[in-house]
Amino acid sequence: MEARLAESTVDADLLDRGGVGLTIQGRRATITLNRPDKLNAQTPHTWYALREIGQSLPAEVRVVVVRGEGRSFSAGLDRRLFGAADVDGAPGLAALADTPTEQADAEIAGFQQGFSWLRDPDRITVAAVQGHAIGAGFQLALACDLRVAAEDARLRMAETSLGLVPDLGGTLPLVRTVGYAKAVEICLTGRDVPAAEAAALGLVNQVVPADGLEDAVDGLVEALVQPPEGASRETLALLSQAADEAVDPEQQLAAERSAQLRRIVDMAALLRSE
Repeated sequence: MEARLAESTVDADLLDRGGVGLTIQGRRATITLNRPDKLNAQTPHTWYALREIGQSLPAEVRVVVVRGEGRSFSAGLDRRLFGAADVDGAPGLAALADTPTEQADAEIAGFQQGFSWLRDPDRITVAAVQGHAIGAGFQLALACDLRVAAEDARLRMAETSLGLVPDLGGTLPLVRTVGYAKAVEICLTGRDVPAAEAAALGLVNQVVPADGLEDAVDGLVEALVQPPEGASRETLALLSQAADEAVDPEQQLAAERSAQLRRIVDMAALLRSE
């Protein structure tokens, strides 16, 4: 992979307020949750920063890795959100409760955009999960296409136990991955799902020793950037559509034909240009 480091166009102050780091190296971007003293707990500023990153990444970035600094991926919501109307200038839960419904709905939709772009087929996204991935941390990992977990990883959907619901896009990939009944159990009990069980359920693709997580992710990234960009993008889009149970087989076959014809045209044009 290229050694060139590119400067981020995302406002540095926004990244700092969100506790988020960003490095871009050739075809790879690495997003780091960088509040290790708080176990990478998230605030609205975290989601604003993630949203801005998704809107600003250079076109040449093929793979995005999401990781956490320190001993946890992310411990979920910053607990200040539960007791304060304002958290570093962003709304806490009390402020949202007092906001007109339409405005509050729009605010939460903005939070969700910090995660939803990670499923855009233009890029492949990988979560490198160590330690706890709780609530918003679990949902952030679920937002990625692939997940590599350290042996000490423990996933937990804690929102319902706290009187809330998972609202950052985590319910859909959870049900599609583990099925309705298992998703109900995981969410309503709020129990830990250790790495080995997460692998058995399909929640993570690979479990590695904690000291091997970085190398495992690096190796995966190297493999992911090998296929031509257009082929990867079209395949991701097809697989994403296929995951929708409402898609009928004929619709999927038609989508495959269209994608393949686009690839054939692109490849023929490339051959003529050589």
